[in-house]
Amino acid sequence: MNKKEKEKYKKRLLERKKEIADVLSEVYNETKEAENAGIAKDMADKAESSYTKEFLLSLSDKELEQLQLIDAALDRIEKCNYGSCQTCQVQIGKKSLDAVPWAPNCIDCQQKAEEESA
Repeated sequence: MNKKEKEKYKKRLLERKKEIADVLSEVYNETKEAENAGIAKDMADKAESSYTKEFLLSLSDKELEQLQLIDAALDRIEKCNYGSCQTCQVQIGKKSLDAVPWAPNCIDCQQKAEEESA
C-alpha cells in the first residue's frame, strides 16, 4: 500500500472517529436527561426512563468498541503495518478496507473468529 492510500484511509478513520465522539457526546447528554427524567411521576414513566437510559448506554458500548478498532487501525498506520491481517498477516483486500477501514482481519480470519464466538 502506498503512502497516498494510507493517507486516504487515515483521513477516513479520523473522520469516523470524530463522528463517534460526537455521537458519544450526544448519548452522554441524552443519558443525563433520562436520569433527570428519573424523577418520574409513576412506575410507567420510571420504566420508560430506565429503558431509554439502558438503550442509550448499549449504543455507546458499540460506538466505544468501534472507536477502539479505529484507534488500533490508526496505530497500525503509524507502525507501517496497516492493511495486513492481524491474525495471518495476509494483505486485507482493498474492497474490505474501503468498506471497513478499521478492519483488523482479512475476511477469512474474521469469519473464523465470528464462527468461534457464536
